[in-house]
Amino acid sequence: MKIIVPMAGRGSRLRPHTLTVPKPLIPIAGKPIVQRLVEDIAKVAGENIDEIAFIIGDFGVEVEESLLKIAEELGAKGSIYVQEHPLGTAHAIKCAEDSMQGDVVVAFADTLFKADFILDTNSDGVIWVKKVDNPSAFGVVKLDDYGFITDFVEKPKEFVSDLAIIGIYYFRSAEKLMEEINYIMDNNIMEGGEYQLTRALENLRQKGAKFSLGKVDDWMDCGNKNATVETNGKVLQYEKEEMSHFPTSAQIENCMIIPPCFIGENVKIKNSKIGPCVSLGNNTIIINSNIDNSLIQENTTIDHGNLSNSMIGNSAEYYGVAREISLGDFSVLDFLSKGGN
Repeated sequence: MKIIVPMAGRGSRLRPHTLTVPKPLIPIAGKPIVQRLVEDIAKVAGENIDEIAFIIGDFGVEVEESLLKIAEELGAKGSIYVQEHPLGTAHAIKCAEDSMQGDVVVAFADTLFKADFILDTNSDGVIWVKKVDNPSAFGVVKLDDYGFITDFVEKPKEFVSDLAIIGIYYFRSAEKLMEEINYIMDNNIMEGGEYQLTRALENLRQKGAKFSLGKVDDWMDCGNKNATVETNGKVLQYEKEEMSHFPTSAQIENCMIIPPCFIGENVKIKNSKIGPCVSLGNNTIIINSNIDNSLIQENTTIDHGNLSNSMIGNSAEYYGVAREISLGDFSVLDFLSKGGN
Protein backbone atom coordinates (compact mmCIF):
# COMPACT_ATOMS: atom_id res chain seq x y z
CA MET A 1 0.00 0.00 0.00
CA LYS A 2 1.06 3.58 -0.71
CA ILE A 3 0.21 6.84 1.02
CA ILE A 4 -0.16 9.94 -1.15
CA VAL A 5 0.12 13.19 0.83
CA PRO A 6 -0.82 16.47 -0.91
CA MET A 7 0.61 19.33 1.16
CA ALA A 8 1.51 22.12 -1.25
CA GLY A 9 -0.47 24.87 0.49
CA ARG A 10 1.42 27.43 2.58
CA GLY A 11 -1.17 27.63 5.36
CA SER A 12 -1.88 31.36 5.18
CA ARG A 13 -4.46 31.20 8.00
CA LEU A 14 -1.72 30.01 10.37
CA ARG A 15 0.65 32.90 9.72
CA PRO A 16 3.09 34.03 11.08
CA HIS A 17 3.94 30.43 12.01
CA THR A 18 3.93 29.25 8.39
CA LEU A 19 6.15 32.02 7.05
CA THR A 20 9.28 29.94 7.64
CA VAL A 21 7.86 26.38 7.96
CA PRO A 22 5.07 24.77 5.88
CA LYS A 23 2.08 23.93 8.05
CA PRO A 24 2.38 20.11 7.83
CA LEU A 25 5.87 20.32 9.37
CA ILE A 26 4.78 22.34 12.41
CA PRO A 27 5.24 20.11 15.48
CA ILE A 28 2.22 19.14 17.57
CA ALA A 29 3.21 17.65 20.94
CA GLY A 30 6.78 17.31 19.67
CA LYS A 31 6.07 15.68 16.31
CA PRO A 32 5.28 17.26 12.90
CA ILE A 33 1.63 17.19 11.80
CA VAL A 34 2.40 15.21 8.64
CA GLN A 35 4.40 12.62 10.56
CA ARG A 36 1.53 12.07 12.97
CA LEU A 37 -0.86 11.78 10.02
CA VAL A 38 1.05 9.07 8.14
CA GLU A 39 1.77 7.14 11.35
CA ASP A 40 -1.95 7.11 12.21
CA ILE A 41 -2.84 5.95 8.69
CA ALA A 42 -0.27 3.16 8.89
CA LYS A 43 -1.91 1.96 12.13
CA VAL A 44 -5.42 2.10 10.66
CA ALA A 45 -4.41 0.42 7.40
CA GLY A 46 -2.91 -2.54 9.26
CA GLU A 47 -0.56 -3.14 6.34
CA ASN A 48 3.03 -2.44 5.41
CA ILE A 49 3.46 0.90 3.67
CA ASP A 50 5.63 0.55 0.56
CA GLU A 51 5.84 4.21 -0.45
CA ILE A 52 4.87 7.64 0.84
CA ALA A 53 4.63 10.30 -1.87
CA PHE A 54 4.59 13.94 -0.72
CA ILE A 55 3.17 16.62 -3.04
CA ILE A 56 4.70 19.92 -1.99
CA GLY A 57 5.19 23.50 -3.10
CA ASP A 58 8.58 25.13 -3.49
CA PHE A 59 9.56 24.43 0.11
CA GLY A 60 13.31 23.89 -0.36
CA VAL A 61 15.76 21.03 0.04
CA GLU A 62 15.67 20.99 3.85
CA VAL A 63 11.91 20.33 3.87
CA GLU A 64 12.28 17.60 1.25
CA GLU A 65 14.93 15.88 3.35
CA SER A 66 12.68 16.03 6.43
CA LEU A 67 9.83 14.40 4.54
CA LEU A 68 12.01 11.65 3.10
CA LYS A 69 13.22 10.91 6.64
CA ILE A 70 9.61 10.55 7.85
CA ALA A 71 8.98 7.94 5.13
CA GLU A 72 12.22 6.14 5.95
CA GLU A 73 11.29 5.88 9.63
CA LEU A 74 8.12 4.03 8.61
CA GLY A 75 10.15 1.66 6.45
CA ALA A 76 8.79 3.13 3.23
CA LYS A 77 10.25 4.65 0.10
CA GLY A 78 9.84 8.42 0.06
CA SER A 79 8.96 10.34 -3.11
CA ILE A 80 8.71 14.09 -3.68
CA TYR A 81 6.48 15.79 -6.26
CA VAL A 82 6.00 19.53 -6.73
CA GLN A 83 2.65 21.21 -7.37
CA GLU A 84 3.66 24.51 -8.93
CA HIS A 85 0.14 25.96 -9.16
CA PRO A 86 -2.77 25.44 -6.72
CA LEU A 87 -5.37 24.12 -9.16
CA GLY A 88 -7.38 21.95 -6.79
CA THR A 89 -7.42 18.63 -4.97
CA ALA A 90 -7.59 16.48 -8.11
CA HIS A 91 -4.74 18.43 -9.68
CA ALA A 92 -2.60 17.84 -6.58
CA ILE A 93 -3.03 14.07 -6.93
CA LYS A 94 -2.30 14.32 -10.65
CA CYS A 95 1.15 15.67 -9.75
CA ALA A 96 1.97 12.30 -8.15
CA GLU A 97 0.66 10.22 -11.06
CA ASP A 98 3.91 8.23 -11.31
CA SER A 99 3.20 6.80 -7.83
CA MET A 100 -0.51 6.14 -8.40
CA GLN A 101 -0.56 2.36 -8.80
CA GLY A 102 -2.33 -0.33 -6.82
CA ASP A 103 -4.11 0.41 -3.53
CA VAL A 104 -3.44 3.82 -2.02
CA VAL A 105 -4.49 6.08 0.80
CA VAL A 106 -4.71 9.74 -0.15
CA ALA A 107 -4.39 12.03 2.88
CA PHE A 108 -4.37 15.80 2.75
CA ALA A 109 -1.89 16.98 5.37
CA ASP A 110 -3.87 19.71 7.11
CA THR A 111 -5.72 17.60 9.64
CA LEU A 112 -5.28 14.88 12.25
CA PHE A 113 -7.72 12.19 13.28
CA LYS A 114 -8.34 9.46 15.82
CA ALA A 115 -9.98 6.23 14.72
CA ASP A 116 -10.07 2.62 15.88
CA PHE A 117 -11.00 0.28 13.05
CA ILE A 118 -9.50 -2.02 10.41
CA LEU A 119 -9.52 -0.73 6.84
CA ASP A 120 -12.07 -2.51 4.64
CA THR A 121 -10.04 -3.38 1.55
CA ASN A 122 -13.00 -5.21 -0.04
CA SER A 123 -14.64 -1.92 -1.04
CA ASP A 124 -13.58 0.01 -4.12
CA GLY A 125 -12.84 2.83 -1.76
CA VAL A 126 -13.28 4.18 1.75
CA ILE A 127 -14.01 7.83 2.48
CA TRP A 128 -13.29 9.08 5.99
CA VAL A 129 -16.07 11.35 7.27
CA LYS A 130 -17.17 13.16 10.43
CA LYS A 131 -20.49 14.77 11.35
CA VAL A 132 -20.21 18.56 11.38
CA ASP A 133 -22.43 21.49 12.31
CA ASN A 134 -21.61 23.55 9.18
CA PRO A 135 -21.63 21.17 6.19
CA SER A 136 -21.74 24.02 3.66
CA ALA A 137 -18.03 24.59 4.32
CA PHE A 138 -17.05 21.03 3.29
CA GLY A 139 -17.43 18.35 0.71
CA VAL A 140 -20.11 15.97 2.02
CA VAL A 141 -21.51 12.53 1.19
CA LYS A 142 -25.01 11.03 1.04
CA LEU A 143 -25.69 7.39 1.92
CA ASP A 144 -28.09 4.62 0.92
CA ASP A 145 -29.81 2.27 3.37
CA TYR A 146 -26.80 -0.08 3.30
CA GLY A 147 -24.27 2.57 4.28
CA PHE A 148 -22.73 3.00 0.82
CA ILE A 149 -22.17 6.46 -0.61
CA THR A 150 -24.76 7.59 -3.16
CA ASP A 151 -23.55 11.12 -3.84
CA PHE A 152 -20.59 13.45 -3.41
CA VAL A 153 -21.45 17.13 -3.05
CA GLU A 154 -18.84 19.89 -2.82
CA LYS A 155 -19.76 22.67 -0.32
CA PRO A 156 -23.56 22.41 -0.66
CA LYS A 157 -25.46 25.69 -0.36
CA GLU A 158 -28.55 23.82 0.84
CA PHE A 159 -28.50 20.96 3.35
CA VAL A 160 -27.99 17.54 1.81
CA SER A 161 -25.87 15.83 4.50
CA ASP A 162 -23.84 16.60 7.60
CA LEU A 163 -21.19 13.94 6.89
CA ALA A 164 -18.13 15.94 5.93
CA ILE A 165 -15.19 14.45 4.04
CA ILE A 166 -12.15 15.03 6.22
CA GLY A 167 -9.56 14.65 3.45
CA ILE A 168 -8.51 11.01 3.86
CA TYR A 169 -9.43 8.39 1.24
CA TYR A 170 -8.64 4.76 0.42
CA PHE A 171 -8.72 3.52 -3.19
CA ARG A 172 -8.32 -0.13 -4.15
CA SER A 173 -7.27 0.93 -7.65
CA ALA A 174 -5.24 4.11 -8.00
CA GLU A 175 -5.29 3.57 -11.78
CA LYS A 176 -9.09 3.92 -11.97
CA LEU A 177 -8.96 7.12 -9.92
CA MET A 178 -6.31 8.53 -12.25
CA GLU A 179 -8.50 7.75 -15.27
CA GLU A 180 -11.23 10.00 -13.86
CA ILE A 181 -8.81 12.73 -12.78
CA ASN A 182 -7.28 12.77 -16.25
CA TYR A 183 -10.77 12.89 -17.78
CA ILE A 184 -11.90 15.98 -15.82
CA MET A 185 -8.59 17.74 -16.46
CA ASP A 186 -8.48 16.87 -20.17
CA ASN A 187 -12.03 18.22 -20.50
CA ASN A 188 -11.35 21.23 -18.26
CA ILE A 189 -14.16 20.34 -15.83
CA MET A 190 -13.65 22.79 -12.99
CA GLU A 191 -15.68 23.85 -9.97
CA GLY A 192 -14.83 27.10 -8.27
CA GLY A 193 -11.90 27.50 -10.64
CA GLU A 194 -10.31 24.21 -9.49
CA TYR A 195 -10.23 20.53 -10.42
CA GLN A 196 -12.09 18.84 -7.56
CA LEU A 197 -11.44 15.31 -6.32
CA THR A 198 -15.13 14.96 -5.43
CA ARG A 199 -15.98 15.23 -9.15
CA ALA A 200 -13.67 12.30 -9.94
CA LEU A 201 -15.22 10.31 -7.07
CA GLU A 202 -18.74 10.99 -8.32
CA ASN A 203 -17.73 9.81 -11.81
CA LEU A 204 -16.34 6.59 -10.34
CA ARG A 205 -19.52 6.04 -8.33
CA GLN A 206 -21.70 6.52 -11.40
CA LYS A 207 -19.66 3.84 -13.14
CA GLY A 208 -20.43 1.37 -10.37
CA ALA A 209 -17.69 1.88 -7.79
CA LYS A 210 -18.81 1.13 -4.22
CA PHE A 211 -17.50 3.52 -1.57
CA SER A 212 -17.97 2.80 2.13
CA LEU A 213 -17.47 5.07 5.12
CA GLY A 214 -14.51 5.31 7.43
CA LYS A 215 -15.83 7.04 10.54
CA VAL A 216 -13.43 8.79 12.87
CA ASP A 217 -13.77 9.34 16.60
CA ASP A 218 -12.14 12.76 16.47
CA TRP A 219 -11.17 15.11 13.67
CA MET A 220 -8.59 17.68 14.70
CA ASP A 221 -8.01 20.80 12.64
CA CYS A 222 -4.77 22.76 12.36
CA GLY A 223 -6.12 25.54 10.16
CA ASN A 224 -5.40 28.54 12.40
CA LYS A 225 -3.72 29.39 15.70
CA ASN A 226 -6.68 28.62 17.97
CA ALA A 227 -7.45 25.33 16.24
CA THR A 228 -3.78 24.27 16.33
CA VAL A 229 -3.45 25.03 20.05
CA GLU A 230 -6.66 23.08 20.70
CA THR A 231 -5.38 20.14 18.64
CA ASN A 232 -2.09 20.19 20.56
CA GLY A 233 -4.08 19.84 23.78
CA LYS A 234 -6.17 16.97 22.40
CA VAL A 235 -3.11 15.06 21.22
CA LEU A 236 -1.50 15.50 24.63
CA GLN A 237 -4.65 14.12 26.27
CA TYR A 238 -4.71 11.12 23.93
CA GLU A 239 -1.02 10.42 24.58
CA LYS A 240 -0.88 11.40 28.25
CA GLU A 241 0.67 8.09 29.29
CA GLU A 242 3.50 8.51 26.77
CA MET A 243 3.97 12.13 27.84
CA SER A 244 4.24 11.30 31.56
CA HIS A 245 8.03 10.90 31.41
CA PHE A 246 10.31 13.82 30.56
CA PRO A 247 13.78 13.48 28.99
CA THR A 248 16.74 13.30 31.36
CA SER A 249 18.30 16.29 29.57
CA ALA A 250 15.45 18.55 30.77
CA GLN A 251 16.31 20.80 33.73
CA ILE A 252 13.27 21.54 35.91
CA GLU A 253 13.81 23.61 39.08
CA ASN A 254 11.20 24.82 41.57
CA CYS A 255 8.32 24.17 39.17
CA MET A 256 4.83 22.71 39.07
CA ILE A 257 4.14 20.62 35.95
CA ILE A 258 0.43 19.84 35.48
CA PRO A 259 -0.07 16.97 33.00
CA PRO A 260 -0.45 16.33 30.21
CA CYS A 261 2.59 18.18 28.87
CA PHE A 262 5.26 17.51 26.28
CA ILE A 263 8.76 18.65 27.27
CA GLY A 264 11.53 18.33 24.67
CA GLU A 265 15.25 17.70 24.97
CA ASN A 266 17.42 20.21 26.85
CA VAL A 267 14.43 22.27 27.99
CA LYS A 268 15.10 24.47 31.03
CA ILE A 269 12.23 25.50 33.32
CA LYS A 270 12.69 27.52 36.51
CA ASN A 271 10.26 29.05 39.02
CA SER A 272 7.28 28.35 36.79
CA LYS A 273 3.93 26.59 36.55
CA ILE A 274 3.47 24.68 33.30
CA GLY A 275 0.30 22.95 32.15
CA PRO A 276 -2.06 21.47 31.53
CA CYS A 277 -1.85 20.93 27.75
CA VAL A 278 1.49 22.64 27.07
CA SER A 279 4.15 21.56 24.56
CA LEU A 280 7.71 22.90 24.93
CA GLY A 281 10.09 22.23 22.03
CA ASN A 282 13.77 21.31 22.30
CA ASN A 283 16.17 23.79 23.90
CA THR A 284 13.42 26.14 25.08
CA ILE A 285 13.91 28.15 28.29
CA ILE A 286 11.01 29.11 30.59
CA ILE A 287 11.64 31.34 33.63
CA ASN A 288 9.23 32.88 36.18
CA SER A 289 6.19 32.04 34.07
CA ASN A 290 2.70 30.53 34.18
CA ILE A 291 1.75 28.77 30.94
CA ASP A 292 -1.27 26.61 30.11
CA ASN A 293 -2.96 25.38 26.91
CA SER A 294 -0.11 26.59 24.71
CA LEU A 295 2.25 25.40 21.99
CA ILE A 296 5.85 26.63 22.24
CA GLN A 297 8.38 25.51 19.61
CA GLU A 298 12.18 25.07 19.76
CA ASN A 299 15.01 27.35 20.95
CA THR A 300 12.62 29.91 22.43
CA THR A 301 13.00 31.92 25.64
CA ILE A 302 10.08 33.08 27.81
CA ASP A 303 10.61 35.15 30.95
CA HIS A 304 7.72 36.42 33.09
CA GLY A 305 5.15 35.04 30.70
CA ASN A 306 1.57 34.57 31.85
CA LEU A 307 0.28 32.72 28.80
CA SER A 308 -2.83 30.79 27.84
CA ASN A 309 -4.14 29.69 24.43
CA SER A 310 -0.87 30.88 22.91
CA MET A 311 1.42 29.70 20.12
CA ILE A 312 5.03 30.78 19.91
CA GLY A 313 7.39 29.75 17.12
CA ASN A 314 11.07 28.78 16.96
CA SER A 315 13.96 30.92 18.22
CA ALA A 316 11.58 33.57 19.58
CA GLU A 317 12.03 35.66 22.73
CA TYR A 318 9.22 36.85 24.99
CA TYR A 319 9.71 39.00 28.09
CA GLY A 320 6.70 40.39 29.90
CA VAL A 321 3.10 39.55 30.74
CA ALA A 322 0.18 38.69 28.47
CA ARG A 323 -2.77 36.32 28.44
CA GLU A 324 -2.93 35.23 24.82
CA ILE A 325 -0.44 35.73 21.99
CA SER A 326 0.67 34.32 18.66
CA LEU A 327 4.36 34.97 18.06
CA GLY A 328 6.17 33.71 14.97
CA ASP A 329 9.70 32.36 14.45
CA PHE A 330 12.64 34.63 15.35
CA SER A 331 10.34 37.30 16.86
CA VAL A 332 11.19 39.27 20.00
CA LEU A 333 8.53 40.76 22.29
CA ASP A 334 9.95 42.56 25.35
CA PHE A 335 7.57 44.25 27.77
CA LEU A 336 10.03 44.28 30.66
CA SER A 337 12.93 46.41 29.40
CA LYS A 338 10.76 48.72 27.29
CA GLY A 339 8.19 49.52 29.95
CA GLY A 340 5.29 47.95 28.11
CA ASN A 341 2.16 46.50 29.73
